[in-house]
Amino acid sequence: MINWQLLSIIPLGFLLVSTSCAGSLFRVKPAIELPPLAENVRSASAGGVTVKVAPLMTDEESQDLFEANLPLGGVLPVRLELAFESGVPVAVKRARFHLIDAAGKEWKLISTKAAVARILKANDVYAYNPNSRKQFEKEFAAYAIDLADPLSSANARRQGFLFFETPKKEPVASPQGLTLRVDHLPQPIEIKLN
Repeated sequence: MINWQLLSIIPLGFLLVSTSCAGSLFRVKPAIELPPLAENVRSASAGGVTVKVAPLMTDEESQDLFEANLPLGGVLPVRLELAFESGVPVAVKRARFHLIDAAGKEWKLISTKAAVARILKANDVYAYNPNSRKQFEKEFAAYAIDLADPLSSANARRQGFLFFETPKKEPVASPQGLTLRVDHLPQPIEIKLN
């Protein structure tokens, strides 16, 4: 004998599970809510470009903005602003960003897609709706700084995040003596972060 009540509940269960996994994996705040750079930024100018770097985010600030603990995944978000001062347009697409710690080890600049993969691995998220991951990647990537378009008087200022991975892919633990070096601009720039 067939239990008709059980058969009617099974499709309802599948419907609930499929709709609950339709959103983003993490609730990233919309990029339009990015607060302005604080007053205590570090900056350097060279060759018609000013680079400003915000203080490093705390675990709580990272959790609040991305609803994910990036440092646990070995990802350090570095918020910066590029500003055009004058002269000819500057192709920032060619710029290379290097983060070096006090021990002289270089932290690898990673793409937003690689950062998402590190976050998911650190949080043991393996079973998910592929559309949810795509949504999270899209929302997360909205915070990355645009390096495709040149800086010019028409497009004079932009800000966003660069994401760096720790040298040994371990969780970020109070990094000291970090220096951001930017090459392939009209002149190299170095900024001590802490």
